[in-house]
Amino acid sequence: MLFLRISLLLSLSVVAFTTVKAQTYSNRIVAVVDGVPIAASEVRDTITAQEQILRYQHQNDPARLAKELAEVRASAVESLIDREILLAEFRKIGGVIKGQYVDDDVNTIIRESFKGNRDAFVDELAKTGMSVKKFREQREKMIVMNVMRARHSGDHPPATPREVEDFYNKHVDKWREGDQIKISTISIPKFSGEAGSSPEKQKKLAQELRSKIVNGGDFAAAAKAYSQDSHAENGGSWDWMAKTDMMPAIANAAMELKTGGISPIIDQETSYIIVACDAKKLGTAPPLEKMRPEIERMINQEKSKDNIDKWMESIRKKHVIKRF
Repeated sequence: MLFLRISLLLSLSVVAFTTVKAQTYSNRIVAVVDGVPIAASEVRDTITAQEQILRYQHQNDPARLAKELAEVRASAVESLIDREILLAEFRKIGGVIKGQYVDDDVNTIIRESFKGNRDAFVDELAKTGMSVKKFREQREKMIVMNVMRARHSGDHPPATPREVEDFYNKHVDKWREGDQIKISTISIPKFSGEAGSSPEKQKKLAQELRSKIVNGGDFAAAAKAYSQDSHAENGGSWDWMAKTDMMPAIANAAMELKTGGISPIIDQETSYIIVACDAKKLGTAPPLEKMRPEIERMINQEKSKDNIDKWMESIRKKHVIKRF
Protein backbone atom coordinates (compact mmCIF):
# COMPACT_ATOMS: atom_id res chain seq x y z
CA MET A 1 0.00 0.00 0.00
CA LEU A 2 2.95 2.28 0.59
CA PHE A 3 3.77 2.25 -3.11
CA LEU A 4 0.16 2.89 -4.07
CA ARG A 5 0.63 6.38 -2.62
CA ILE A 6 4.11 7.12 -4.05
CA SER A 7 2.99 9.66 -6.59
CA LEU A 8 0.11 11.12 -4.62
CA LEU A 9 2.25 13.61 -2.70
CA LEU A 10 3.99 15.54 -5.47
CA SER A 11 6.13 18.59 -4.81
CA LEU A 12 4.93 22.17 -4.64
CA SER A 13 6.91 25.09 -5.99
CA VAL A 14 7.68 27.07 -2.86
CA VAL A 15 7.29 30.68 -3.88
CA ALA A 16 6.60 33.98 -2.18
CA PHE A 17 2.86 34.37 -2.22
CA THR A 18 2.49 38.05 -3.04
CA THR A 19 -0.74 39.81 -3.89
CA VAL A 20 0.27 39.96 -7.55
CA LYS A 21 0.89 36.21 -7.70
CA ALA A 22 -2.34 35.54 -5.88
CA GLN A 23 -4.16 37.46 -8.61
CA THR A 24 -2.16 35.75 -11.37
CA TYR A 25 -3.00 32.26 -10.11
CA SER A 26 -6.41 32.98 -8.62
CA ASN A 27 -8.21 30.87 -11.19
CA ARG A 28 -5.99 27.85 -10.54
CA ILE A 29 -5.29 27.81 -6.81
CA VAL A 30 -7.21 25.22 -4.80
CA ALA A 31 -5.48 25.75 -1.44
CA VAL A 32 -2.77 27.79 0.31
CA VAL A 33 -0.68 26.56 3.26
CA ASP A 34 1.29 29.22 5.14
CA GLY A 35 1.47 31.28 1.96
CA VAL A 36 2.47 28.36 -0.28
CA PRO A 37 -0.11 27.84 -3.06
CA ILE A 38 -1.39 24.49 -4.31
CA ALA A 39 -2.57 24.85 -7.90
CA ALA A 40 -5.35 22.85 -9.53
CA SER A 41 -2.91 21.89 -12.29
CA GLU A 42 -0.65 20.28 -9.69
CA VAL A 43 -3.52 18.33 -8.22
CA ARG A 44 -4.37 17.10 -11.71
CA ASP A 45 -0.74 16.11 -12.23
CA THR A 46 -0.64 14.16 -8.98
CA ILE A 47 -3.81 12.28 -9.88
CA THR A 48 -2.59 11.52 -13.42
CA ALA A 49 0.72 10.22 -12.12
CA GLN A 50 -0.93 8.10 -9.46
CA GLU A 51 -3.47 6.68 -11.90
CA GLN A 52 -0.67 5.40 -14.13
CA ILE A 53 0.93 3.55 -11.24
CA LEU A 54 -2.40 2.13 -10.07
CA ARG A 55 -3.30 0.89 -13.55
CA TYR A 56 0.02 -0.95 -13.67
CA GLN A 57 -0.51 -2.41 -10.20
CA HIS A 58 -4.15 -3.52 -10.61
CA GLN A 59 -4.49 -4.22 -14.32
CA ASN A 60 -6.13 -7.58 -13.51
CA ASP A 61 -8.46 -6.30 -10.79
CA PRO A 62 -10.83 -3.63 -12.20
CA ALA A 63 -12.87 -3.38 -9.00
CA ARG A 64 -9.87 -2.67 -6.79
CA LEU A 65 -8.51 -0.26 -9.40
CA ALA A 66 -11.76 1.72 -9.39
CA LYS A 67 -11.75 1.87 -5.58
CA GLU A 68 -8.12 3.02 -5.40
CA LEU A 69 -8.65 5.66 -8.09
CA ALA A 70 -11.65 7.05 -6.24
CA GLU A 71 -9.65 7.30 -3.02
CA VAL A 72 -6.78 9.09 -4.76
CA ARG A 73 -9.08 11.65 -6.38
CA ALA A 74 -10.94 12.28 -3.15
CA SER A 75 -7.84 12.78 -1.00
CA ALA A 76 -5.38 14.51 -3.36
CA VAL A 77 -5.79 18.08 -2.11
CA GLU A 78 -5.86 17.19 1.60
CA SER A 79 -2.78 15.00 1.19
CA LEU A 80 -0.87 17.86 -0.41
CA ILE A 81 -1.95 20.16 2.41
CA ASP A 82 -0.77 17.69 5.06
CA ARG A 83 2.54 17.28 3.29
CA GLU A 84 3.25 21.00 3.42
CA ILE A 85 2.43 21.04 7.13
CA LEU A 86 4.72 18.10 7.91
CA LEU A 87 7.58 19.55 5.87
CA ALA A 88 7.26 22.80 7.81
CA GLU A 89 7.30 20.95 11.14
CA PHE A 90 10.37 18.98 10.04
CA ARG A 91 12.23 22.17 9.18
CA LYS A 92 11.37 23.57 12.60
CA ILE A 93 13.30 20.78 14.35
CA GLY A 94 16.25 21.07 11.93
CA GLY A 95 15.68 17.65 10.42
CA VAL A 96 17.89 16.24 7.65
CA ILE A 97 17.34 13.14 5.48
CA LYS A 98 20.50 11.39 4.28
CA GLY A 99 20.75 10.58 0.57
CA GLN A 100 21.40 6.91 1.37
CA TYR A 101 17.96 6.64 2.96
CA VAL A 102 16.37 7.84 -0.26
CA ASP A 103 18.46 5.40 -2.33
CA ASP A 104 17.38 2.51 -0.12
CA ASP A 105 13.74 3.57 -0.34
CA VAL A 106 13.74 3.79 -4.16
CA ASN A 107 15.55 0.45 -4.49
CA THR A 108 12.97 -1.17 -2.20
CA ILE A 109 10.15 0.11 -4.41
CA ILE A 110 11.82 -1.25 -7.53
CA ARG A 111 12.43 -4.61 -5.87
CA GLU A 112 8.97 -5.07 -4.35
CA SER A 113 6.69 -3.41 -6.91
CA PHE A 114 8.61 -4.02 -10.15
CA LYS A 115 10.33 -7.31 -9.26
CA GLY A 116 13.70 -5.61 -9.44
CA ASN A 117 13.18 -4.38 -13.01
CA ARG A 118 14.58 -0.85 -12.99
CA ASP A 119 13.75 -0.33 -16.69
CA ALA A 120 10.06 -1.09 -16.05
CA PHE A 121 10.12 1.35 -13.15
CA VAL A 122 11.67 4.10 -15.30
CA ASP A 123 9.18 3.40 -18.12
CA GLU A 124 6.21 3.83 -15.77
CA LEU A 125 7.63 7.11 -14.48
CA ALA A 126 8.14 8.32 -18.04
CA LYS A 127 4.48 7.70 -18.85
CA THR A 128 3.58 10.25 -16.19
CA GLY A 129 6.19 12.75 -17.39
CA MET A 130 8.25 12.32 -14.21
CA SER A 131 12.03 11.94 -14.14
CA VAL A 132 13.90 9.69 -11.72
CA LYS A 133 15.39 12.82 -10.13
CA LYS A 134 11.97 14.30 -9.48
CA PHE A 135 10.73 10.98 -8.17
CA ARG A 136 13.61 10.87 -5.68
CA GLU A 137 12.66 14.35 -4.49
CA GLN A 138 9.12 13.17 -3.87
CA ARG A 139 10.29 10.08 -2.03
CA GLU A 140 12.48 12.23 0.20
CA LYS A 141 9.42 14.27 1.14
CA MET A 142 7.49 11.08 1.78
CA ILE A 143 10.27 9.87 4.08
CA VAL A 144 10.07 13.16 5.96
CA MET A 145 6.35 12.66 6.40
CA ASN A 146 6.84 9.11 7.67
CA VAL A 147 9.55 10.26 10.10
CA MET A 148 7.32 12.99 11.51
CA ARG A 149 4.37 10.65 11.86
CA ALA A 150 6.51 7.98 13.54
CA ARG A 151 7.74 10.55 16.07
CA HIS A 152 4.15 11.16 17.10
CA SER A 153 2.68 7.66 16.94
CA GLY A 154 2.88 7.74 20.73
CA ASP A 155 2.92 5.05 23.39
CA HIS A 156 -0.12 2.85 23.76
CA PRO A 157 -0.94 -0.37 25.63
CA PRO A 158 -0.42 -3.61 23.68
CA ALA A 159 -3.39 -5.42 22.21
CA THR A 160 -5.39 -7.31 24.84
CA PRO A 161 -6.62 -10.91 24.31
CA ARG A 162 -10.19 -9.59 24.01
CA GLU A 163 -9.16 -7.05 21.36
CA VAL A 164 -7.38 -9.80 19.41
CA GLU A 165 -10.42 -12.09 19.56
CA ASP A 166 -12.81 -9.33 18.47
CA PHE A 167 -10.52 -8.35 15.60
CA TYR A 168 -10.27 -11.98 14.46
CA ASN A 169 -14.04 -12.46 14.44
CA LYS A 170 -14.57 -9.22 12.54
CA HIS A 171 -12.06 -10.03 9.79
CA VAL A 172 -12.20 -13.83 9.61
CA ASP A 173 -13.81 -13.70 6.13
CA LYS A 174 -10.60 -12.27 4.70
CA TRP A 175 -8.47 -15.17 5.96
CA ARG A 176 -10.83 -18.06 5.30
CA GLU A 177 -9.93 -20.36 2.39
CA GLY A 178 -12.17 -22.62 0.32
CA ASP A 179 -15.33 -20.46 0.34
CA GLN A 180 -17.87 -21.39 -2.34
CA ILE A 181 -20.80 -19.26 -3.45
CA LYS A 182 -23.93 -19.79 -5.52
CA ILE A 183 -25.28 -16.54 -6.92
CA SER A 184 -27.63 -15.04 -9.48
CA THR A 185 -26.93 -11.84 -11.37
CA ILE A 186 -28.63 -9.23 -13.48
CA SER A 187 -26.24 -7.33 -15.75
CA ILE A 188 -27.42 -4.09 -17.33
CA PRO A 189 -24.95 -2.76 -19.95
CA LYS A 190 -24.06 0.91 -19.68
CA PHE A 191 -24.88 1.30 -23.37
CA SER A 192 -27.79 -0.76 -24.65
CA GLY A 193 -27.35 0.09 -28.33
CA GLU A 194 -30.78 1.71 -28.50
CA ALA A 195 -31.23 5.31 -29.60
CA GLY A 196 -30.97 7.71 -26.70
CA SER A 197 -29.33 5.17 -24.44
CA SER A 198 -26.88 6.47 -21.83
CA PRO A 199 -25.14 5.16 -18.70
CA GLU A 200 -27.41 7.36 -16.58
CA LYS A 201 -30.58 5.85 -18.06
CA GLN A 202 -29.20 2.33 -17.76
CA LYS A 203 -28.24 2.90 -14.14
CA LYS A 204 -31.75 4.17 -13.44
CA LEU A 205 -33.12 0.98 -14.99
CA ALA A 206 -30.85 -1.14 -12.76
CA GLN A 207 -32.00 0.81 -9.69
CA GLU A 208 -35.65 0.35 -10.60
CA LEU A 209 -35.17 -3.40 -11.10
CA ARG A 210 -33.37 -3.74 -7.79
CA SER A 211 -36.11 -1.82 -5.98
CA LYS A 212 -38.80 -4.10 -7.39
CA ILE A 213 -36.82 -7.24 -6.44
CA VAL A 214 -36.14 -6.04 -2.90
CA ASN A 215 -39.87 -5.41 -2.52
CA GLY A 216 -40.77 -8.95 -3.54
CA GLY A 217 -40.29 -9.00 -7.31
CA ASP A 218 -39.15 -12.12 -9.17
CA PHE A 219 -35.36 -11.98 -9.64
CA ALA A 220 -35.30 -14.76 -12.26
CA ALA A 221 -38.02 -13.13 -14.34
CA ALA A 222 -36.23 -9.79 -14.26
CA ALA A 223 -32.96 -11.46 -15.28
CA LYS A 224 -34.58 -13.20 -18.24
CA ALA A 225 -36.22 -9.96 -19.37
CA TYR A 226 -33.42 -7.45 -18.87
CA SER A 227 -30.08 -9.06 -18.07
CA GLN A 228 -27.43 -9.27 -20.78
CA ASP A 229 -24.89 -11.77 -19.54
CA SER A 230 -24.33 -15.48 -20.16
CA HIS A 231 -26.57 -16.46 -17.22
CA ALA A 232 -29.68 -14.52 -18.27
CA GLU A 233 -31.47 -17.50 -19.86
CA ASN A 234 -31.18 -19.36 -16.55
CA GLY A 235 -32.80 -16.52 -14.65
CA GLY A 236 -29.37 -15.15 -13.79
CA SER A 237 -28.42 -18.31 -11.88
CA TRP A 238 -24.78 -19.42 -11.68
CA ASP A 239 -23.38 -22.82 -10.76
CA TRP A 240 -21.46 -23.19 -7.50
CA MET A 241 -18.10 -21.43 -7.77
CA ALA A 242 -15.08 -20.92 -5.57
CA LYS A 243 -14.91 -17.37 -4.29
CA THR A 244 -11.38 -17.06 -5.65
CA ASP A 245 -12.57 -17.92 -9.18
CA MET A 246 -15.06 -15.07 -9.30
CA MET A 247 -14.56 -11.41 -10.10
CA PRO A 248 -13.51 -9.88 -6.74
CA ALA A 249 -16.21 -7.18 -6.75
CA ILE A 250 -18.97 -9.74 -7.29
CA ALA A 251 -17.53 -12.29 -4.87
CA ASN A 252 -17.07 -9.72 -2.11
CA ALA A 253 -20.58 -8.35 -2.61
CA ALA A 254 -22.07 -11.84 -2.38
CA MET A 255 -20.07 -12.78 0.72
CA GLU A 256 -21.34 -9.70 2.55
CA LEU A 257 -24.95 -10.78 1.97
CA LYS A 258 -27.06 -13.18 3.94
CA THR A 259 -28.53 -16.04 1.93
CA GLY A 260 -31.37 -14.57 -0.13
CA GLY A 261 -29.95 -11.05 0.11
CA ILE A 262 -29.67 -8.60 -2.79
CA SER A 263 -26.55 -6.47 -3.29
CA PRO A 264 -26.41 -2.75 -4.02
CA ILE A 265 -25.77 -1.83 -7.66
CA ILE A 266 -22.18 -2.80 -8.56
CA ASP A 267 -20.66 -0.33 -11.02
CA GLN A 268 -18.32 -2.26 -13.30
CA GLU A 269 -16.47 -0.94 -16.34
CA THR A 270 -19.18 -1.81 -18.87
CA SER A 271 -22.20 -2.85 -16.80
CA TYR A 272 -24.31 -2.29 -13.71
CA ILE A 273 -24.67 -5.58 -11.85
CA ILE A 274 -27.16 -6.77 -9.23
CA VAL A 275 -26.09 -9.84 -7.24
CA ALA A 276 -28.35 -12.22 -5.32
CA CYS A 277 -26.71 -14.57 -2.82
CA ASP A 278 -28.46 -17.93 -3.30
CA ALA A 279 -26.26 -20.00 -0.98
CA LYS A 280 -22.79 -20.19 0.61
CA LYS A 281 -20.42 -22.94 1.67
CA LEU A 282 -17.85 -21.45 4.00
CA GLY A 283 -14.31 -22.75 3.92
CA THR A 284 -11.80 -23.03 6.73
CA ALA A 285 -10.15 -20.10 8.49
CA PRO A 286 -6.71 -20.34 10.13
CA PRO A 287 -6.99 -20.75 13.92
CA LEU A 288 -6.86 -17.66 16.09
CA GLU A 289 -3.54 -18.64 17.67
CA LYS A 290 -1.86 -18.79 14.27
CA MET A 291 -3.15 -15.32 13.42
CA ARG A 292 -2.49 -13.80 16.85
CA PRO A 293 0.95 -12.21 16.10
CA GLU A 294 -0.33 -10.62 12.89
CA ILE A 295 -3.52 -9.39 14.56
CA GLU A 296 -1.59 -7.87 17.45
CA ARG A 297 0.58 -6.02 14.94
CA MET A 298 -2.51 -4.73 13.08
CA ILE A 299 -4.18 -3.53 16.28
CA ASN A 300 -1.01 -1.75 17.38
CA GLN A 301 -0.82 -0.08 13.98
CA GLU A 302 -4.41 1.12 14.35
CA LYS A 303 -3.65 2.58 17.78
CA SER A 304 -0.57 4.34 16.41
CA LYS A 305 -2.63 5.74 13.56
CA ASP A 306 -5.17 7.10 16.03
CA ASN A 307 -2.40 8.92 17.87
CA ILE A 308 -1.01 10.32 14.63
CA ASP A 309 -4.45 11.48 13.50
CA LYS A 310 -4.97 13.32 16.79
CA TRP A 311 -1.56 14.98 16.48
CA MET A 312 -2.22 15.99 12.87
CA GLU A 313 -5.54 17.50 13.90
CA SER A 314 -3.79 19.58 16.54
CA ILE A 315 -0.98 20.91 14.32
CA ARG A 316 -3.31 21.79 11.46
CA LYS A 317 -4.71 24.44 13.80
CA LYS A 318 -1.23 26.01 14.05
CA HIS A 319 -0.92 26.60 10.30
CA VAL A 320 -2.78 28.99 8.06
CA ILE A 321 -4.75 26.88 5.60
CA LYS A 322 -7.11 28.24 3.00
CA ARG A 323 -9.13 26.06 0.69
CA PHE A 324 -10.79 27.35 -2.47
